[in-house]
Amino acid sequence: MPEHDQELIERIEALAHEEHELFEKESHGEASRRERDRLKEIEVELEQAYDLLRARRARRAAGLDPDVEPFVDLAGVED
Repeated sequence: MPEHDQELIERIEALAHEEHELFEKESHGEASRRERDRLKEIEVELEQAYDLLRARRARRAAGLDPDVEPFVDLAGVED
């Protein structure tokens, strides 16, 4: 497994572990406001990390460099 993918997978695993611990506290009504906010942050971070991992794997499968982020021209995007 490529090194960058391994680092990303380790990050995902750490976030998932943290999320599980906070869910456990939340399910017992013991989570603080800060911890509930952190759960929301983790959800976003996990989604981004999974998206990045899928994109890296797709670029690699297509024969492209997985370390190069695609360029998106936001000037051409309408609201």
